Amino acid sequence: MYAVIKTGGKQYRVQPGDVIVVEKLDGEAGAAVNFGEVLMLGGDKGVTLGAPLIDGASVAATLVETRKGEKIKIFKKIRRQGYRRTNGHRQMESVLRITGIEGAGEKAKWDGETSLMTKAEMNARARGLAPRVEATEEAKPAKKGAAPKAETAEAKPAKKAPAKKAAAKTEEA
Repeated sequence: MYAVIKTGGKQYRVQPGDVIVVEKLDGEAGAAVNFGEVLMLGGDKGVTLGAPLIDGASVAATLVETRKGEKIKIFKKIRRQGYRRTNGHRQMESVLRITGIEGAGEKAKWDGETSLMTKAEMNARARGLAPRVEATEEAKPAKKGAAPKAETAEAKPAKKAPAKKAAAKTEEA
């Protein structure tokens, strides 16, 4: 099942489970958002068109994050006059996960889990820059003997490294 919704002066074709980027919406990450302006529904029973909206139809979504979009450069110039101005703008946008569509006697829900991981965090993990240790320790209960050993192993090299640098400085002088 799919729907065409209207938000922020634009129209979007959505299905349960889709991730869409729209104009900024109010709310915190994880908040439920409901769209009542449904222009069209398509499903097993066929296509239902609104005139202009479908009565009783709604699309439910979860707000994943609110972020700034890509930078747009504004450049103004008047030739032969020495006039040049450069400016930039980053529009605020919201990322949504569509969780359900309801209307015209049909319902469609998304059974997956809505992750609130931001795009910046996903990019950092893909490049191997974000720490994954915290997530794995929370998911798996640590053994009683293994946790202290890991902490001491990480702490010892950190203490040795400054000592080597101090010894190197005394030899040079």
